[in-house]
Amino acid sequence: MKILGIDPGLRITGFGVIEKQGAQLSYVASGTVSTPTEADLPDRLKIILKSVGEIIETYRPDCAAIEKVFVNVNPQSTLLLGQARGAAICALVGADLAISEYTALQVKQAVVGHGKAQKKQVQDMVKRLLSLPAPPKSDAADALGVAICHANAFDTLRAMQEAGSLKPKSGFRIRRGRLIQ
Repeated sequence: MKILGIDPGLRITGFGVIEKQGAQLSYVASGTVSTPTEADLPDRLKIILKSVGEIIETYRPDCAAIEKVFVNVNPQSTLLLGQARGAAICALVGADLAISEYTALQVKQAVVGHGKAQKKQVQDMVKRLLSLPAPPKSDAADALGVAICHANAFDTLRAMQEAGSLKPKSGFRIRRGRLIQ
């Protein structure tokens, strides 16, 4: 199973693609999508939408996971981040991918083991978990972390679905460590 992880941002959106075979995770690709700060908001959102679409077309993931928006001190920044996230989700939905959403806390817990991990710790653990020669850049590491988080949660979610605990649907959400249907 190939998983696309997205760390949304209006200025820089990170992406990471991993493959899961049994319990083994392997690195496929990662990088960032940058938008020019001088461009108008609609143009920046179009770049994100188009670029995520191209990533999907290139790597053909089976599913996707995206980081949830956190409430920032600055409401304007939170709204802009939400719009960037929406553009990425539109690209994922347009490609008929099942989408799961995870908070930054959940991603850090899945990758590092605790929710208050620093960015450097996430980068180092992503490097270790995927046997990379060097830590990826911050936004790409965060996106790979989202994909790793989903890979770890996927087997549990599938088992629950097969046991009849979950109705089949296009994606699952986890809130505060609990599965939300």
